Amino acid sequence: MRRLFGDILVPRATTVALWAWVVFNLALVAWVGLQSLKDSGQVWLSPFALPDTIEWGNYSAAWKAAGFSAAALNSTVLTVVGSLLIVALSAPAAYVLARSDRRAAGRLTGYFAMGLSIPVQTIVIPIIVIKLSVSTFMIDWVTGWWDNRITLLVFQVVLSLPFAVFVLTGYMRSLPHEIEEAAELDGAGPLRAFVQVVLPVAKPGVMTVLILNVIGLWNETLLALLITPTPEERTLPAALLSLYGSMQYSSDWGALFAGIVILVYPMIVLYLWLGRRIVEGMTAGIGK
Repeated sequence: MRRLFGDILVPRATTVALWAWVVFNLALVAWVGLQSLKDSGQVWLSPFALPDTIEWGNYSAAWKAAGFSAAALNSTVLTVVGSLLIVALSAPAAYVLARSDRRAAGRLTGYFAMGLSIPVQTIVIPIIVIKLSVSTFMIDWVTGWWDNRITLLVFQVVLSLPFAVFVLTGYMRSLPHEIEEAAELDGAGPLRAFVQVVLPVAKPGVMTVLILNVIGLWNETLLALLITPTPEERTLPAALLSLYGSMQYSSDWGALFAGIVILVYPMIVLYLWLGRRIVEGMTAGIGK
């Protein structure tokens, strides 16, 4: 009886805890949006009340003060290009690892999994050294100029590849071998079979990796701070930190909350819209 009671109680307690955590986060997101529509006085005096007057000017003030125009363009270009490069590189690698019978394939998959356990904070010094070396080499010996945003893009792609390859390898293993055999019977070579047959079938897993990398690259802050120090090169997270540094002295807290909304809300909407597809893609290859 005690065991039966525990088997019933534990799942219910877990469900309640998860729903409580979801409600807390949704309430926090709504609260941030509410503060972005108030002036500084209302933020401090009535933090949980509805705004007396809606201050849409907070968004224009935050946009101008932080230079969000250039930062938004940088974030958009880096996120789109970086996510597509990650998928373009990780999908073929994952397919080869999933279909190979060699022992080295298993070890390589393990190495990619090990890459997930390395925090970016532990390689800050090598990142800075490489960044300085690359820019100096390109300026002095190759092109005569260099843009740190290219370095940032390369680091974002390289550091995101272990997760992408690991997830797609598990997904590719869940695909039946019959689809390639049917393509071979139709006269398709390995490359054509991969592009025209395997990739369309693996679309849920590929889309999952693409969406997760879009969210991750959009919110990337540490690398942007390390590699792109100038205002013209910085991305939205770095611009938001700069906005915080200026707004805390002018006490324009409504504009600061508006800057948070500009950065965070697009990714929240994207995740709410495609969340089910992400979960399906993550769990389709589990146990393979």
